[in-house]
Amino acid sequence: MNAGHGRGPNSRRPRRYVLTGAPGAGKTAIAAELRGRGYTVIDEAATDVIAWRQEQGDHEPWNAPGFTDMIVDMQRRRQEAADAAGPAIQIYDRSPICTLALARFLRRPASPALAAEVGRVVSEHVYDRRVFLVHPIGFVVPTAARRISFEDSLAFGRVHEEVYRAHGYELINVPPGEVAHRAATIENHIRSWSAG
Repeated sequence: MNAGHGRGPNSRRPRRYVLTGAPGAGKTAIAAELRGRGYTVIDEAATDVIAWRQEQGDHEPWNAPGFTDMIVDMQRRRQEAADAAGPAIQIYDRSPICTLALARFLRRPASPALAAEVGRVVSEHVYDRRVFLVHPIGFVVPTAARRISFEDSLAFGRVHEEVYRAHGYELINVPPGEVAHRAATIENHIRSWSAG
């Protein structure tokens, strides 16, 4: 086993794969398709943190000083819960590396909690080093949690690419297309790697 690909000497360790990319690129739809195919999918934490904070009356929670800390805390708890459930393969809609990209896009320094979590997931090879980069589909659908232009989403996507590569991850391209086809592309990679 190659620990550099998220699989240490313990063969029972979960294989955790990450979907990343620009906002609105279709990650959530792909994740839902993969869940429908029987995979364990861990939902994006940032969207849920935003929704939770907005329910509390904070209409722009991304401006709060502890925003990224709330995200990495939820990401960590969800990873631990998924591990406790014991699935061999887990698919994550974003990771703490994405949260670091978010901090950089917002022009904020990484908090101690964020820096520590990024250090943990990198040093412990928590996620497979091969990360699925979901490419933009040509537009962004605005939501309460996603208030960004298409142009800014592309810039945000480039920050994700830079941060992942800087931390030693290999980006596997998922081109635009039908959701089922994109999910099949990811599934084929995972099956191939699992058989290797």
